[in-house]
Amino acid sequence: MKLESIQVPIKNHVLADYWSPNTAIHQFFEYEYNDQAFEKRAEHLARNSRDQKELTTIIRQFMEPLGLSKKANEHLEQLEQGAMVIVGGQQAGILTGPLYSVHKAISVIALAKEQSTKLQQPVIPVFWIAGEDHDLEEINHTYTVHGELLKKRAYGERSRRKTMASATALNKESMTQLINTIIRDIGETEYTETLIKQLVDALNNSETFTDFFACLMNQLFKEEGLLLIDAANFHFRQFEHKYFAQIIQSNEEIARVVTEKEEELERAGYGKPILATYEAANLFYVEDGERYLLERKNDLFVNLAANLKFTKEELLEVANNHPERLSNNVVTRPLMQEMTLPVLAFVGGPGELAYWATLKNAFSALGLQMPIFAPRLHITIVTRHVEQLLREHQLTVTDVWEGKALQLKERFIADVQDSEAKRQIQAMQQLLTEKYEELAYYLEKQHLQLNKILEKNQENHAKQFDYLQQKIEQTVLSKHETTIRKFMTLQNELYPNDGFQERSFNPYQYFNEFGPMLITEMLKQNYSIGKHHYLLYL
Repeated sequence: MKLESIQVPIKNHVLADYWSPNTAIHQFFEYEYNDQAFEKRAEHLARNSRDQKELTTIIRQFMEPLGLSKKANEHLEQLEQGAMVIVGGQQAGILTGPLYSVHKAISVIALAKEQSTKLQQPVIPVFWIAGEDHDLEEINHTYTVHGELLKKRAYGERSRRKTMASATALNKESMTQLINTIIRDIGETEYTETLIKQLVDALNNSETFTDFFACLMNQLFKEEGLLLIDAANFHFRQFEHKYFAQIIQSNEEIARVVTEKEEELERAGYGKPILATYEAANLFYVEDGERYLLERKNDLFVNLAANLKFTKEELLEVANNHPERLSNNVVTRPLMQEMTLPVLAFVGGPGELAYWATLKNAFSALGLQMPIFAPRLHITIVTRHVEQLLREHQLTVTDVWEGKALQLKERFIADVQDSEAKRQIQAMQQLLTEKYEELAYYLEKQHLQLNKILEKNQENHAKQFDYLQQKIEQTVLSKHETTIRKFMTLQNELYPNDGFQERSFNPYQYFNEFGPMLITEMLKQNYSIGKHHYLLYL
C-alpha cells in the first residue's frame, strides 16, 4: 500500500477560500485552522470543563451491544475524566454509506491522535450518527461497477412515512437480497465468504438502519477505539432535555442571527447554503418516528401540514418531560454537539463547512464558542487493476478526473470505425435518393399523386440504412470491446457519476479485493488535514 498526496483544484468556493489566507470566509469562523487555534480552543475547554460521567455512561450503554474493544474502554475512561473530543458524523447509510463516511471516521481518528500528541493530553475520536435523519432515499442505495456499467443498487423496501433512520425497521430479507446483488456485481474473491459472514452477522444483530450502520462502523473501527453515539438514542435525548430548553428559550434570537449571518455570507460571495428564515424554529417534532419541521407563527411553534401547534411553554414542557419528541436540524445540531460534548474540533465535508459559516453568532446566542472546523480528508482508492490500466494508457488519476480517459475512448472508437463500409452505405443512399427523384418526376408527369407514399417509402429505406450502419458499428465495437472496457473501467472506478469515487462507492468492494485488514492498513498511513487529496494505491 502506498499513499500519495496531490494538489487538486478545489471546486468548492467556500472550501478553497477556507484553505487560503486573507479571504473573507475566515470572518465567519471563530478559529482559523492551525496549531495555535487548537491550543487556544483546548485552553477554552479547560476553563469551561464539565462533568462528563453521564455522557460517558450513555455512550457506553449505546456501544456495549456492539462490542467494546479495549481501546474503546480506555477512551471512555478518559472521556469520563474530562478528555476533549474530535467529532464528525454522517447519516446511517447502506454498508456504511459512501466512502466519505469511512474517510470522515479516519479523519476523526487521525486528528485525535495528532492533537493528543501535540497537546500532550488525551483527545478522543467520536462519531456522531445522524440517526434522526429521515431522508431514507438518500441513504438506501449504493453503486457498483457491473461489467463496464455503473449500477445503482437500492434497498427494495419503500415507506410512505418519513421515519427517522433510527426508527425505521429493516426488512432483513430485502437487505440480504441487496447484499447478494452487490456481491454478484463485485465478484467473488478469497475474502468474499468472510465478508458476507460479517455483513450477515451485523444484519442479524440489527433492527433498524442505524443499528446496521453502527454495527458495521464498530466492526471497522473498534480497534482504534472510535466512540459512537446515535443522535436519536433515547437516553441521549433525555440527557439533552435542558439543552433543548435553552434552544427553545433562545429560538427567535438563533433564527435572527443565523438569517442575518447568511445574508452576510451571500454578500461576501458564498451564497445561501441553508436558506435561513426569521420564522424557522430549527427544530423538528417527532411523532411515531416521523419528524415534522417546526416554524414560529404568531407566538406559536407550528407545523400546519401535520396540524401541530405549541406555545413556547408547551414546547418547553416537551423538552423537559419528553425530549425524545424533539430533533435538531442543520442549525441546531452543531449547537447540540457543543452543549453535550467537549468538542475540540468538528470534522466535516464541504457542504457542512458552508452551513457552519452561518452559525458563529448562533453559538454566541447560547453563550457558546464555535469550535474549530476541520475539513475531512479526501481519499481516492486506486486498485492494482486500475493502476495497471493507468500505466498502460500513460494516464494519471487527475487525467481521468479531467476527462482524458473518455477522450481516448472516443478517439479510439473513431479510429476503429469501418470508414469504407460507411462510405459504401452513403453511396447506396445517394443512389437510392436519385432513383426516388427520377420516379417522383415520372409519376408527376403521369399525374399520379403518390408523393406521400414515396416519402414514407423513402423514410423506411433510410431507417434500414441507419439500422445497417448501427449494426456495423456495433459489430466493429464488439471486436474492440476489451480496449473500450478498459477506458470505461478507469472512468467508472475513479470518476463515477462525474464525481469523486468517495461519493458513489461503499468500502466493501475494496474489502472484497484487498481483504478485511484494509481499514487497519489505511489507518497506518500518515495523514494530515489540509488542501491536498490523497491517492491510496492498494
